[in-house]
Amino acid sequence: MTELLQKAAILQEALPYIRRFHGSTVVVKYGGHAMVDETLKESFAKDVCLLRYVGIRVVVVHGGGPQINKMLDRVGIQSKFAGGMRVTDDDTMDVVEMVLCGSVNSSIVSLIGKHGGRAVGLSGRDDSCLFARRLSEVEVSASGEQEPNRIDLGRVGQIESVNSRLVQELIANSVIPVIAPIAIDRDENSRNVSADVVAGSMASVLRAAKLLLMTDVQGVIDADGNLIESLRARDVEPLIESGVISGGMIPKVRCALQAVNDHVEKAHIIDGRVQHALLLEILTDRGVGTEIQRFRGR
Repeated sequence: MTELLQKAAILQEALPYIRRFHGSTVVVKYGGHAMVDETLKESFAKDVCLLRYVGIRVVVVHGGGPQINKMLDRVGIQSKFAGGMRVTDDDTMDVVEMVLCGSVNSSIVSLIGKHGGRAVGLSGRDDSCLFARRLSEVEVSASGEQEPNRIDLGRVGQIESVNSRLVQELIANSVIPVIAPIAIDRDENSRNVSADVVAGSMASVLRAAKLLLMTDVQGVIDADGNLIESLRARDVEPLIESGVISGGMIPKVRCALQAVNDHVEKAHIIDGRVQHALLLEILTDRGVGTEIQRFRGR
């Protein structure tokens, strides 16, 4: 009986959040360990389906770094990174597009379908959904050198504009869009774009209630090693300058910050290694990561 009462209490806890977000849009960047571990993959698909069944409009933007690395190794192309981004020459771009738009995207769509959801896979090429310009060279400081090296990233892109018409039509018909982060430029060349950036840009255009960035860490950690559960937008840059936010967390936090400064109500950096992380973050009193929210007078 105690276990049944606990389950009932959980359902009651979720009720106000279901009421609050019914009819709202939530954009999820799906990546990291949650895309590799079979248990976590099942957990993610079930979460997405449940959210859609209770009336929350879910849009999924996925990564696929490990899968790309595996395929590059198979065809004999060395993976290269600079400034945290994949150096993408023409041959690498062919592999990136094949993996993200092909095997990775279709597997996510299939898994959602397995658990009763309706999903459609697409990329920036579909209905000219994502336009990107060529990203400038990045500066990388080598050990022992005073002057940074300038690295050409090749076919890496920066989102220039988002055409959300197709995505809006899908979510209006209870379909879950699953978006591969491949954009096109004005000459219709493919561009490799950060999945975090695509998710943030899509969330802004859709005026989403939430942007959730799934990671392989707890969230933002303070100087004492403790999880920062909530961040005000105005506090982000000081934490970066002080070194509390560093490394690969900087672009994620800045992506979340840009989103909340541009129509998104709240952004969350959540631990994708936790089963049912989406449900815990959206439908319970205490989530599994760091919340970044806009404050008036920031």
